[in-house]
Amino acid sequence: MTLAGFIQFYQYLRTFAIQNLRIGMGNMKYHLAAAATSAIWGTTLVSSKILLQAGMSPAEILLCRLVLAYIFLWILYPKTHRPKSLHDEVVFLLGGLFGGTIYFLAENTALVYTQATNVGLICATVPLVTALMSHFILKEKHLYFRFLTGSAVAFLGVLLVILNGRFVLKLNPLGDFLTLVAVLSWAAYCICLKFLKHPYSSLFITRKIFFYCIFTLLPYFAFHPFQFPLHDLLKVEVCTNLLFLGLVASSLCFLVWTMAIKNIGVVATNNYIYFMPIVTILTAHIFIGEHITLFVVVGALLIIGGLWWSNTKSKRKLRG
Repeated sequence: MTLAGFIQFYQYLRTFAIQNLRIGMGNMKYHLAAAATSAIWGTTLVSSKILLQAGMSPAEILLCRLVLAYIFLWILYPKTHRPKSLHDEVVFLLGGLFGGTIYFLAENTALVYTQATNVGLICATVPLVTALMSHFILKEKHLYFRFLTGSAVAFLGVLLVILNGRFVLKLNPLGDFLTLVAVLSWAAYCICLKFLKHPYSSLFITRKIFFYCIFTLLPYFAFHPFQFPLHDLLKVEVCTNLLFLGLVASSLCFLVWTMAIKNIGVVATNNYIYFMPIVTILTAHIFIGEHITLFVVVGALLIIGGLWWSNTKSKRKLRG
C-alpha cells in the first residue's frame, strides 16, 4: 500500500469512527456491522498460521497486535481523560483481562493440547453461554422459544461446517477445559461492557480495554520472555499480517463490536459469532486449497437460517 493509499485509508477509518459515534445508525446497520466483524475474525486463522510458521509464539503475536491496535486507536482518538469513577476503571480492567489476556491465551494454548475441531465446536457455544450469563447476571430475558431453537439450528450448522463430514472427536480434558475458559472469558468481557455506569465514546472504551489487555499480558512475559527477533518483524509476510491483525482485526473490529453491543445488545451481537466457521472454511478454501463439501453448504444454510429465526421477535418467552 502506498503512502497516499494509507493516508486515504486512515482518513476513511477516522471519519467512519467519528461519524458513527455522533450519528445514530439503524439497528439493521449494527447487525450488519456485527456480521462483518465476525466475518473478518473468521479470516484471522490464516494470518495467525502464517505468523506461527514464521516462528512467533501465540503470546508474541497477541502482544504485537495489541500494541499496534492501541497505538492506532490513539491516532484515531487522541483525547485523554480519566474514567468518571473507580467502578468504571475496574470494569475496564476486567474487560481487558477477560476479553484479551485470558481469552486469547486460553484459546491458543488449548490448540496445543486438543484438536482445532474441538476448539471450534466449544467456541461455537459463545452465543448461548453469553445469553445464559446475560439472563442471570443482567436479568435480561433472552431464553425465549425462537432464540433457543434458532441457536440449536445454528449450532447444528456449525457442527456440520467444522466436522465437514469427518464425525470423529477426540476428547482432551485439559485442552477442552482451556477452550471452555476462553468461552466464559469472552462472554464475561461482553457482559462487563454493560456494567459501565457512565457514557463513554466507543473509541475510548476500546482503547482503554486494549490498555488493560497489554497491562495484564505483560506478567506472562516475565516467565516466557519475548524471543522473536525484532528485525524479523520487518519481513513482508510478518509485517503485513501483524498490521492486519492489529489495525483491522483488533482495533477496528473491537471498536465496531463495542458499538454493536451498545446499540443492539450483548446477545444479538454475539449471535454473529456463528458466522466465523463459514468464513474460516471459505478462507481456507481460497488460501490453503481445502475443499468445500456438501456438509459445509448445508451447515452454512443452517447457520444463516438459525440466526434469522433467533433474531425474529416472538412473544413466546420461556419462564425461568
